[in-house]
Amino acid sequence: MSNHFTGLKLGPPAGDQRLDLTDLYAFQAPADPNRTVLILNCNTFAEAADFHPDAIYRINIDNDGDLLTDVAISFVFAKSQGGRQTGSVYLAVGAEARSPEAVGEKIISDAECSFGAKPNIVKAGPYTFFAGLRSDAFFVDFDGILQLFDAQGGRNFTEKPRLGGKSPWTGKDRLANENVFAMVLEMPTGTLGAKPEVSIWGRCSVRRNGQLVHVDRDGNPTVASFFNTDETKEAYNACEPIYDRERFLDQFVHVLGHTGNYTREEAIAAIDADRLLPDVMRYNPSKPAGFPNGRTFTDHVVAHRLEFISKGAIPPDGLKPHTDTLKEFPYLGTPHAKS
Repeated sequence: MSNHFTGLKLGPPAGDQRLDLTDLYAFQAPADPNRTVLILNCNTFAEAADFHPDAIYRINIDNDGDLLTDVAISFVFAKSQGGRQTGSVYLAVGAEARSPEAVGEKIISDAECSFGAKPNIVKAGPYTFFAGLRSDAFFVDFDGILQLFDAQGGRNFTEKPRLGGKSPWTGKDRLANENVFAMVLEMPTGTLGAKPEVSIWGRCSVRRNGQLVHVDRDGNPTVASFFNTDETKEAYNACEPIYDRERFLDQFVHVLGHTGNYTREEAIAAIDADRLLPDVMRYNPSKPAGFPNGRTFTDHVVAHRLEFISKGAIPPDGLKPHTDTLKEFPYLGTPHAKS
């Protein structure tokens, strides 16, 4: 859930867990490096029972560097009936991909979602798809972060961390036994149109009073969580990456001044070196995946972000990746049984 807890006082987008994007992954398929796996997760702790039937879950891909969508993969879901739900996937390219609607070719039609231990894997032409409940691969010592930022009272992670004295780390992974809802698509890498790199970001939109409203997004892991306050979360989630630097550079500089004593010049240089704005995930499929080139399940993105915001002052937490992920589709592990 690297994209969760943008503001501790706020709940999920529009008050609905189903609209809360948590993680975005991009990596080469283990069995075939000419295929790419894209995963968009939502529904923190899998607290809701299904995908939102009025939402469009979207993976946007820019392949020419202008930060406009060139390839759009849209996931839409029917209303649940009797504990069952189906999902469809649309693929749009070019100018059509810039529509916020689920447009383009329907590459997966009415696939049964999986809410139990056995995944329903659907293949259609060159595409392989799964949607449903899986084990959450993200790992984080969340209680340690709360102590580090003295955030138990509802503060955001945008203030100076408490360093010195006893280590804040508990050694416990808050998500070791948690589940998430996943949308997993494996496809030919050529579909991305990488030359040689693409920018990828997730989007969740929901229809309200006939209008499609952007309520969440996910790109560079942990950025939204560590750089937003309760006051900026909704505006940030609704913004498109092409406007990120113009609208949020000063905010990010301000946060780094608090968390790591960065000067303005140091902060801008660090933001540029880390390619933090715009908030997108970069992926060059001709090189091995691993953050910041795409993202895999073993990447400790929280450790990277904590080191970044503190200018190297926050010590490592010692957590290890989860061991229940799979080498085969759908790659995320079997869901944990809940009482």
